Amino acid sequence: MDPCPFVRLTVGNLALKVPVASKPARSVVHPSWSPCFCKIKLNNFPLQTAVVPYIPSENHFPDNQPPSIAATFHLSKADIDKLAAKSIFSAKLSLKIAVYTGRSGATCGVNSGRLLGRVSVPLDLTGTDSRACVFHNGWISVGKEGNKNSSARFHLNVKAEPDRRFVFQFDGEPECSPQVFQIRGNIRQPVFTCKFSFRNTGDRNQRSRPLQSEPSSSWSWLSSFGSERERPGKERKGWSITVHDLSGSPVAAASMVTPFVASPGSDRVSRSNPGSWLILRPGDGTWKPWGRLEAWRERGSSDGLGYRFELIPDMSASAAIVLAESTLSSKKGGKFVIDLGSNSGGGASNWRNTPVNATSPACSPRSSGDYGYGLWPFCLYRGFVMSARVEGEGKCSKPCVEVSVQHVNCTEDAAAYVALAAAVDLSIDACRLFSQRLRKELSNPHDIVV
Repeated sequence: MDPCPFVRLTVGNLALKVPVASKPARSVVHPSWSPCFCKIKLNNFPLQTAVVPYIPSENHFPDNQPPSIAATFHLSKADIDKLAAKSIFSAKLSLKIAVYTGRSGATCGVNSGRLLGRVSVPLDLTGTDSRACVFHNGWISVGKEGNKNSSARFHLNVKAEPDRRFVFQFDGEPECSPQVFQIRGNIRQPVFTCKFSFRNTGDRNQRSRPLQSEPSSSWSWLSSFGSERERPGKERKGWSITVHDLSGSPVAAASMVTPFVASPGSDRVSRSNPGSWLILRPGDGTWKPWGRLEAWRERGSSDGLGYRFELIPDMSASAAIVLAESTLSSKKGGKFVIDLGSNSGGGASNWRNTPVNATSPACSPRSSGDYGYGLWPFCLYRGFVMSARVEGEGKCSKPCVEVSVQHVNCTEDAAAYVALAAAVDLSIDACRLFSQRLRKELSNPHDIVV
């Protein structure tokens, strides 16, 4: 499999120095007395916001300070070419940062932050898909309207690094059992097939069977990860999707282990009682749990899909490690992202900064089946892991999956992320209001309808 060129542009190690005036004006709130934040903008990419720590003017920024990422922009080759073309006919490409004192957000419709100044860092992304480049590392003056004599100083590190990725595209909606293609430029190559099915409640009581069987028959350990008990009311349950390689061998699966149930007196799956999926990988001739995805329907104006993805080391649900927790729009869809070392996800998100490695040991048999695969949490690795773009309710969704090359050593590694992407996409439907009817492919004859 050949990867596609990508560039990861990061902004980090933020700090602010502002000297205290001998006779400060009463109306001025000094940064040392209140929070500071900044807004980071790159061309037409979504605006990102980050907290800026204050450093006393007599102190220096620590030389051995570990990298602290405030914002990340993920650029494909098409993005870089588009930015380069724009810079020919307009101003040179630059990263623009506005620094504020006060708290971010708005109060009574009025922005609560007070603009302290602006910073602009010129960028030349030529060649950054093959070599790292630091555009700025150190202090820079902050002043309104380009005032270079401002006494405020802003510290930042801006750099670009190659971040090659495998790109996969579903050829249809996951519930329609589509093929999955690997994409590289204009080349589309089939690499996986998917099979969607329903699992009966009684399947979990069966003993584990060989890997050649579907995952629905290997549930002797299921009770520790979810609940398949019958529940009164409206529910969606038993969905399962298996990913096969081109030889027909199953290489990953996603199975709904906790039904998506409407909370009492409502038509929605609540955060307090989410549905869940297990993402499974082959190992020792059977299926083993690799990760768990929980999903629910958020209340309020967002009305989006809330989700949490956990890694499950050593088949232990109690030792699960949260890698991603955020929301995406139920109507418009969005991007599910695991980025361990970024303050952003799909633009600007809250991925926990958990140190994790995402590669299988090279010594593993067939480079798989060793349970050291995927996102092994004890190897202290940080960075972009994967993303999956899905469509919203009622739209034809063909998920597009990006996986960093350093997290893929074998077919099963890639297949696990494809199965996770399918589970995210299917969760959009599983969390639809129960007053809405699902398409026939998702109509489980075992569902209880009230």
